[in-house]
Order: sequence, then structure tokens, then C-alpha cells
Amino acid sequence: MDVALRPEDRFAAPNDETGIARIVDRLRSAGPTLIVLEATGGLELPLAGALAAAGLPVVVVNPRQIRDFAKATGRWAKTDALDAAVLAHFAEVIRPTPRALPDEQTQALSALLTRRRQLLEMLAAEKNRFSQASSPVRKSVRAHLAWLQRALTQVDRDLAHAIQQSPVWQEKEALLRTVPGVGPVLATTVLAELPELGTLTHKQIAALVGVAPLNRDSGTLRGKRTVWGGRAPVRTALYMAALVATRFNPVIAVFYHRLRQAGKAKMVALVACMHKLLTILNAMLKHRTPWHPTPEASR
Repeated sequence: MDVALRPEDRFAAPNDETGIARIVDRLRSAGPTLIVLEATGGLELPLAGALAAAGLPVVVVNPRQIRDFAKATGRWAKTDALDAAVLAHFAEVIRPTPRALPDEQTQALSALLTRRRQLLEMLAAEKNRFSQASSPVRKSVRAHLAWLQRALTQVDRDLAHAIQQSPVWQEKEALLRTVPGVGPVLATTVLAELPELGTLTHKQIAALVGVAPLNRDSGTLRGKRTVWGGRAPVRTALYMAALVATRFNPVIAVFYHRLRQAGKAKMVALVACMHKLLTILNAMLKHRTPWHPTPEASR
């Protein structure tokens, strides 16, 4: 692992327990005001956890944000050492706010959700292969489909068990599930992937998930508003929940049909429903109140 310190210092350490301990000791003696790590699909978590446990200010950032910063500062080359230098420069200039890292239970729940998504993707791929496979191959594909379905069922059981083991998660899931359209997938996903739900403003949580419309204006030109970025797993689960909510949730259904009657495209109206549903869930967890629709809520 390559580490860079501002203004001019750098070192490397092996990516193992010994290397992590060396980095923690070195950084503790340096007394940094902020440490920035790049998200690498979970590989950064052991080091991030060790730094946080040592009381050091650490934040994990989106790799795309770092690459955009590197390009904006004229750094197009990419090596591990150069990336470390860019991360240090980013920390010094942008100063992202450190947030509490997921605890061990949350990380385990997130890992189960990741595995569930992988199994669903494999199931979809094998179903497509089965429809096109010749007779000699179909037996093998059918057997694999059966195994994948059993594995998916077991993961769903493990997810339910993980939530039942935590009184805090159990309370939050019970609150979330009172909303028509919110099922076990969305409830579990936000518990694992969006621990900030209920602690931020509605604008902050929408930007974090990636359902806040972003301006594209310049001078007198008013560009089309778009949504992008954010936490893809949460956004995917929220999309499916919003689809259901437009049919069975009285508040979201009225809101959706009002937007459609106003001439909004289906996807635009649906993204607005995702935003509204997320705002409702955020307020419910913030105030610890169950679903209680009001006439004003559908506006």
C-alpha cells in the first residue's frame, strides 16, 4: 500500500496485518489532520478500521471523485504512488468530512447483500443460457439454477437472522416496513448501505444516494436536470420500491399521477417518487415515527 503525506513525504507498506500496523504507527506519530482512502470494493476496510480504532480522522471517498480531481489538476498518469499523492492533495484541498465507519455487524450485513446481488445476476445469466442451450447442456444449467436458487434462499435467511440479532436494526426495519411499497430488500439495503438515513437533511440524503437532480446551467442556457452518482445498490433497491409504491402507496401514487398529468416523462416522475420515498423514510427514522400519511405528504 502506498501512502503520501502533504507537503512532501511518502512510504509504502505490505497489504497485510504487519503493514497495516506499520501505517497506523507512522501516521499516529505524524499527527495528520485528515486521512483519505479510496474505496476499493471493501479492500480498504481493514486499514480504515485500524485507523479509526487508533483515533485517527479517516474518510473513505468515491474513486470517481478522486479521478475527476486528478484530471482537474492536470494529473492524467496513474500509478499507485501517483494515486496516493492525488489522495493527499485531495484531502488537503477538499477536506471531506470524516463519518463513522460501519461497524462489524453492518459490514457483515453489507457482505450478505453483495452476495445476494451476485446470486441474482448469476441466476439471470443462467436463465438466459438455458433458453438458448442445446439439449446436452440444459441438464447442467438446470442443476446450476437449482443450486443458485438454494443459495439465494439461504442468503435471504441469513439476512433476516442478522437483522433479528440487532434490536436497533429490528426497530428500524419495523418502522421502514410500515411504508406501503417498502419490502425486505429495500429495508435491509438501507440498513447496510445507508447508515446515515435519519441523521442527515432530506437534501443531503438525496445527494448521497444519487436521486437529487443536478443543474447543468451556463449563462442563459438552462440544461436538463439529471441524477447520477451516489450509492448504486441503494438507488437500485429504491427504484424497485418506488415502482411498487406508485401502485400501492396512496401518497406516492397520487404524487406520481399528478406529475404524469403535468406532462412529466415516466422516468422523470419515477425518479421524483424515489426522491420523495427516500425523504419520507429519512424523516421516519429521524423522528422514530411509523408511516402515517397526511394530505400534505402527496404534494
